[in-house]
Amino acid sequence: MSSAASIHPGVGAVRVVVGVLAIVVLGYAYGLSITDGDANPFNYFGYFTNQTSLLMSVLLMTAGGLSLARRHAPVALSTLRGVATAYLVVVAAIYNTLVPGTGAAPPWVSMMLHVVLPVIALLDWALVNDRRPLAWQRLWIVLPYPLVWLAVVLIRGATDGWVPYGFLMPENGVRSLVLHAVGLSCTVLMAGALVWAMSRRPIDQLKVNVLRR
Repeated sequence: MSSAASIHPGVGAVRVVVGVLAIVVLGYAYGLSITDGDANPFNYFGYFTNQTSLLMSVLLMTAGGLSLARRHAPVALSTLRGVATAYLVVVAAIYNTLVPGTGAAPPWVSMMLHVVLPVIALLDWALVNDRRPLAWQRLWIVLPYPLVWLAVVLIRGATDGWVPYGFLMPENGVRSLVLHAVGLSCTVLMAGALVWAMSRRPIDQLKVNVLRR
């Protein structure tokens, strides 16, 4: 497996800024939730979007910090970034197809978390050559987290009645829930396959001027 290249510190600075801004947006939206009378963090961070956006923010800041320190990113960080990037692809795909325009957050917040951040994460993954090729036999690692999240959501829906998305409401019936669970799993795997394939594609250093000379 080839080692990842070092990148220009400027790219690291952009990553840190994007990560911080995403956390600011998440914090702002949570503040609005508190103002509206729902201060329960388990509700706000029960959304797959909010969880994965927070995860990506932390990973971007970590990768950016390593770049600014002129240190190579470890293999584990590349793997985590790949997984998180796949999740944000799913977030963008589902929000803009199954649940467009829903939720209480201001439209610009939804745009930032469901479109802008996923696009930035995907472009960063595709164009910046400091990630390592991901082994196809490890594609399965994209599944456990969404499946655990889904199980928690279904348990909450059957107990306290809270669910983050309408298509997971218990009253929709077992058949609908099973179909959506299978659909979510397939979508995650397809997004993961896209990210895995991108990680194995060499970047033309003449076209992407982000590598250190």
